[in-house]
Amino acid sequence: MTFIYLDNAATTLVDPDVIKRITEIMGLGPANPSSLHSCGQLARNHVDTATESIGNCLNTQLGEAGGARLIFTGSGTEANNLALRGLPNSSRLILSKIEHPSVIGVAQWLEQNGGQVDWINVSRSGVVNIEHLASILDSRDSTDNLVSVMWANNETGVLQPINEIAKLCDEQNAKLHVDATQCVGKIPIDLANISITSMSFSAHKFHGPTGIGAVWLAAGETIEPIMFGGEQQLESRPGTEPVALIAGMAEALRIATDTLSKNEEHCFTLRNRLENALLSDFSELVVHGQSVDRLPGSTCISFPGADRQSLLMALDFESIACSSGSACSSGSSPPSHVLKAMQCSDSEINSSLRFAVSKFSKTEEIDVAIDRISSVYRRLRR
Repeated sequence: MTFIYLDNAATTLVDPDVIKRITEIMGLGPANPSSLHSCGQLARNHVDTATESIGNCLNTQLGEAGGARLIFTGSGTEANNLALRGLPNSSRLILSKIEHPSVIGVAQWLEQNGGQVDWINVSRSGVVNIEHLASILDSRDSTDNLVSVMWANNETGVLQPINEIAKLCDEQNAKLHVDATQCVGKIPIDLANISITSMSFSAHKFHGPTGIGAVWLAAGETIEPIMFGGEQQLESRPGTEPVALIAGMAEALRIATDTLSKNEEHCFTLRNRLENALLSDFSELVVHGQSVDRLPGSTCISFPGADRQSLLMALDFESIACSSGSACSSGSSPPSHVLKAMQCSDSEINSSLRFAVSKFSKTEEIDVAIDRISSVYRRLRR
């Protein structure tokens, strides 16, 4: 039975050209960018070249003294932790109720350690309520605040109005961290024309390698480390930089940026093909966030009358890979906090699955997946 991968919001297939680039760098020999000898300097040049390439893809100048910076991390989760615990004002956090577990976890830690945390409501479509954010900022007795809102939701794919949120934070003198893990490489990102403080992302979401993420930091901003024991990356994040992974991230983002319009159209077409076919056969299905802007390849669908765990296991048996929520919490698979925040019913929450296509997905795969999903749902719904 043909295996069909529809879990690209969790991780993506590494592009063959990225594998080639990683292998090429690893084949050059020992690579520690902090070493002063020629091998170390060659490694440093590769890191600098990759950093410049990433900056070009995101329309931000990197490497200039006092300018914007890129701090490499081991993952998007670490990038979020570094930004939210290392930025000034981090003890006065405001975040949406639909953030990734790595952001919510920091907020819960702050609450337990005396920090001030407020939660922004979202609409039934999964869009952050900007008026509620404004009222929270107005109610605080200081402008010394840090706001965290993700650019695209990892479960529903719903895009947030980051430009409007950034403008509001700028007016209120609040810093803004943006978790862009789901959208970098999938939609245009122009950091030169948006006023945000920091942004996190991870290579394995856009066909790069796992084990490498990054925090972009705006010019003039400082960040305190959350790990200690080395002077790498201006003492912001100690540890030897993984040169091959950094080069792989840069190559993956370059490819994604160069083919962005083509990939957007491809993923949008396949996502809609999947949704429309299922809705045509089962009018009771609920597509979350369908009425607002979403990532082109992501969909979160509730299958009323069926249990999400049973659906997930049955689809896996049918060689369909999808998920029942965030990949970072799917081991225990608690009910979706995102759908709860969107005021979905228990029936919708307990029957929801997430599907996500990629540039490597094929039309014929989607058609086969539609048949298998339909067959499984007919069998499992009460």
